[in-house]
Amino acid sequence: MLKTGPKQLSLAPPAGENDAPSLSELLSALSFALDLTEGAVPGHALRSCLLGMRLGRELGFSPVAMADLYHALLLKDVGCSSNSARMCQIIGGGDDRAVKFGVKLEDWTRPGQPQLSTLRLLWSNVLPDGNPIERLGRIFRIGLNQHRNNKQMIELRCDRGASIVRKIGMTEQTALAVRSLDEHWDGSGYPQGLKGEAISPLARVLAVAQHLDVFAVEQGAVQAMLVLRQRSGRWFDPETVKAAESLHKRLALWQQRSPSGIQASSDPVKAVRAAVIALSPQDPSCLSGSNIDVICEAFAEVVDAKSHFTFRHSMGVTEAARKIGSAMGLKPERMQLLNRAALLHDLGKLRVPNSILDKPSKLDDAEWSVMQEHPGLTRAILGRVTAFRELAEIAGAHHEKLDGTGYPNKLSAGKLSLESRILCTADIYGALTEDRPYRSGFSPVEALKIMQRDVPGKLDADCFQALSSVAEAAGESKPSVPANVA
Repeated sequence: MLKTGPKQLSLAPPAGENDAPSLSELLSALSFALDLTEGAVPGHALRSCLLGMRLGRELGFSPVAMADLYHALLLKDVGCSSNSARMCQIIGGGDDRAVKFGVKLEDWTRPGQPQLSTLRLLWSNVLPDGNPIERLGRIFRIGLNQHRNNKQMIELRCDRGASIVRKIGMTEQTALAVRSLDEHWDGSGYPQGLKGEAISPLARVLAVAQHLDVFAVEQGAVQAMLVLRQRSGRWFDPETVKAAESLHKRLALWQQRSPSGIQASSDPVKAVRAAVIALSPQDPSCLSGSNIDVICEAFAEVVDAKSHFTFRHSMGVTEAARKIGSAMGLKPERMQLLNRAALLHDLGKLRVPNSILDKPSKLDDAEWSVMQEHPGLTRAILGRVTAFRELAEIAGAHHEKLDGTGYPNKLSAGKLSLESRILCTADIYGALTEDRPYRSGFSPVEALKIMQRDVPGKLDADCFQALSSVAEAAGESKPSVPANVA
């Protein structure tokens, strides 16, 4: 549940913010972004939340523990982007998302007894540009270094996840559950190798709920329960497994889902989300503006952590956008909207494998197609929050151009708001001044000169003028602006 004290998340919004989202509405929407990073079937965090809350009730958790469990289930993967680059490095440039998801179906605690499915997973993703001998060599080295790699990967994920959970105001028990997600009952897990009762009770539920959803979606509920029994006492707490068995026998575990594990509905994801929001341990009061901003900042960190080339990109774009907006005289409520859109504009980039994000050469057509999907995904995620509908449109248009040559929807000037134009300008400036796999960052002066070529055809002249003025005020030389731009 939410902390008490001076830094708690307030559920009492100031005047004028009654249309703000509730905590459950916001977190349940943003959980879709976390599903992207893990390569999970959309709604994984939500389905895990339903399963975990049923387990918590069956185990007799107190209301306080149930509240902590609820938030831990929705945020269990919040640190997942921090190890994406490392995973891509380990497998030699393959799809980190595919491996991270696939490994959830494998028993990686027995490296000396690799399953055929594990070898197939690695063969499909390791060193995609290598020859068979090179790929076999890399797979062999992965096996030799598995313990070290697993510890490093999970430590990165769990430490970052717990840190973000604390940042957005959740309890220490919620943070501890997220940090201990990958601990195993027999001590074979990570990051600390905790064993038995030393593992947080909430984390034990998280582990079982996650397993049940992944296996049920991929292989059906029957297989999910079979593997759960096989791993009881090794991976999973026997008492939590017994609770799942009892619910399963009473047909109370898979409610709102078909026997195959996929919910039977014309819009299954929407129905699951509604069920999750209905389970919220808080009253449906709206969050205050400052609390929404903290959550937006936290998820900006999730995005930026995916690649060291994008480290602080979202924060840098936000800073530039705010300066442009201030120079153009935006009203406070529009500045707040712009600020949040800038923080969250790249949420959809969590869907892009690091083999593409960190590629040191030009993207091929297939890779570029994947990259172009990310603004639309951002828009879809944010559009699930009623109060974020306009914000979603602004954030989702950050790669659109005035002449209709942008993406993903080739919108032209008449369909682009001022805030969208500001965000586009700030994003390009940020990208140019940051290091990329294929080049070093340009100086502010160089970046402005490059951008000037697209004014006013692609970029808004007034936004560019404001950016130039901001750069000049910061001590950078202002590029000469053509007469038709002024």
